[in-house]
Amino acid sequence: MRISDFVTASVCIVVLSMPAVADDGAGSFLSELNRLSTVASTVPANGDINPYGVAVVPVSSGALAANSVLVSNFNNSANLQGTGTTIAQVSPTGNVTLFAKIDAKSLPSGACPGGVGLTTALVALRSGFVIVGSLPTTDGMSSSAQAGCLIVLNNTGQFVKAFSGNRINGPWDMTALDMNTAAVLFVSNVLNGTVAANGAVVSHGSVLRIVLSIPMGGMPMMTSSMVIASSFEERTDPNALVIGPTGLGLTSDGTLFVADTLKNRIAAIPNAVSRMTDAGEGNTVAEGRLLKQPLGLAIAPNGDILTMNAGDGLMVETTRDGRNAGARFVDVSHSKNGAGTLFGVAIASGGEGVYFVDDGNNTLNLLAEK
Repeated sequence: MRISDFVTASVCIVVLSMPAVADDGAGSFLSELNRLSTVASTVPANGDINPYGVAVVPVSSGALAANSVLVSNFNNSANLQGTGTTIAQVSPTGNVTLFAKIDAKSLPSGACPGGVGLTTALVALRSGFVIVGSLPTTDGMSSSAQAGCLIVLNNTGQFVKAFSGNRINGPWDMTALDMNTAAVLFVSNVLNGTVAANGAVVSHGSVLRIVLSIPMGGMPMMTSSMVIASSFEERTDPNALVIGPTGLGLTSDGTLFVADTLKNRIAAIPNAVSRMTDAGEGNTVAEGRLLKQPLGLAIAPNGDILTMNAGDGLMVETTRDGRNAGARFVDVSHSKNGAGTLFGVAIASGGEGVYFVDDGNNTLNLLAEK
């Protein structure tokens, strides 16, 4: 099983030299990447901020341009968390257009419990559909957070349906195995008991596997859903709204890797595509060391795991057997101090770089080869 490649070209606009902070091992991915550029601001006309999700468009379809980057916004112009409604489309040359603006009032009644607050959960499928997670609030506070949903958009950015219930509860991040007329979604959920715990840590963060059928010319249909992991730590937070399992990455052998933010670790869920049992909190691949509140996660072309640290602004490369392969400071908005600004991440064209968002200055950035 292989997850579809999200690919794009790279063009540098603002360039900085980025030193390594640890010795890069032989054959490491980050050892080849030393050029950091700001591609574009991700703030649309309505002022939405806090870019979270990143997905690279695999094929041109409708308003979607192949190799462009979709970015979802979590906050509105008043900086209220869980109220962002827009997805920007950024070309490799930095041209920004609005792909979608989702009005909660226009959604069918009950389609998305709580409304719209777009998260890091964002995928663009070869069928032309875009799926984005919503973890909405009414006032930007965790006490008003509701279960939300997965919103399905067509290739012109129009709402076509939503998936809710079925153990979807605060979808926070997502990756997909894309097979054209079918897709397998893996979704991390962070609202299982967190609001009721009022800031205390609970161990109910989950990963949900959703299988979709996508008929030619038809709408995606959910054919099955199953919790394949269910014991990740999570809690509400006054600054981050909620902290729990975030980034997800699927490798060619069907192993799903999870950024376990609160435990500063990377977890592995074996046989994620086919397993019929709950893996709990998964197997620990790496813990501590350079990992400091990992959020976004992607699989590098060499099979290593890339994670984005909220705690110190590092992009970290970890081998699948848990060895540190290197790291780069990439948080330009806070002078390498972290502050939780790094979220979504995706591999660039030909494995020559990495796209990521920085919500400290609301930008899409690219770390690429010299």
